Amino acid sequence: MRFRFLSLTMTVCFLLSASSLAQDKGRTIALASANPLEQVAYIHGMPGPFAVAGYRMGERALKELGVARGTFALEVVHNTPLEVQWSCIADGVQAATGVSVGKLNLKLVEVPQDRMETIVSDRSLGKAVVFRLTPQFIQRFLNLPHKRLADAGRQVLSMPDDQIFSFVVRRTDQTN
Repeated sequence: MRFRFLSLTMTVCFLLSASSLAQDKGRTIALASANPLEQVAYIHGMPGPFAVAGYRMGERALKELGVARGTFALEVVHNTPLEVQWSCIADGVQAATGVSVGKLNLKLVEVPQDRMETIVSDRSLGKAVVFRLTPQFIQRFLNLPHKRLADAGRQVLSMPDDQIFSFVVRRTDQTN
C-alpha cells in the first residue's frame, strides 16, 4: 500500500512538473513567434522608438554574425549615457538576441552621448558588429512625448536599417 501511494505521488509530481515545463516552453515559443513590437514590449514594457531601434540592431547583428537568437556565445556591450531613451536600446537588443544581465552577456557601460554605441559579438567566432544610431534618427525620435512613443516604435519597425543605424563588422581583437 505504501509503495502504491509513493508511486502515485511520484507520478502526480512528474505530471505536474511536465505540465509546468510545457507551459514554460509554450511561453518561450509564444515570445519567439510574437511580432517584434510584442517582443520588445514583453522585455521593455512598451515598444518605444529607442527600444525598437535596439531590436532592429539585434536582428541585424544575428544576420551579420550568422547565429540564432539565444546563442550562448553572444555578448552585448551597450556603451550609453545612463539615461532613459539611450539605455532603452539595450532592452530591444535583449528582446531580439536573448542576451541578458542574468546570463552575464549583456553589459551597460556609461559613456557620454557622443560615444554611444552597441557592440554585439560572438565570442566563438571572434566577430563583432558595432552599431551607432544615425543623427537623423536621434533628431527625429529623441525626447518625444510619452503618448507618441508606441506609434514612433511602429514607425521604427518599418524603417530601413540605414535610417536607424550605421554598423561595421570587425574582429573582436580590433579597437574602434
